[in-house]
Amino acid sequence: MAYAESTRVPVERTRLEIERILDKYEASHYGVAFDRERNRARVQFQVADRRIRFELALPPSEHSQQVRSAWRCLLMCIKAKLESVERGIETFDEAFLAHMVMPDGRRFGEIAAPQLADMRAGNAGRG
Repeated sequence: MAYAESTRVPVERTRLEIERILDKYEASHYGVAFDRERNRARVQFQVADRRIRFELALPPSEHSQQVRSAWRCLLMCIKAKLESVERGIETFDEAFLAHMVMPDGRRFGEIAAPQLADMRAGNAGRG
């Protein structure tokens, strides 16, 4: 069973919950943006000198239940990572490394994932 697959919480309320969590953990410069062409949402915030960006692939708008569920999952993810850092389970960098925005605008995970795939395929070090 998918997380929050039967949630009735409106997306707007979930977005407000994300903002409250970011306030609680003293994040700054946060906001939500939508890319309608790619059907994605983006939540970005900053903590100290680190810029973090989550990208959420959205189901087609006619599947409103799946859209609500996707937003609830994103909320849970962000909240769990921040709480994990707060409790000392992992450092901020460990929790958010894949989502850190690099100087070229890409997230670290976008840079590292292809390299990991090459390594698993036995192509490490081949140029």
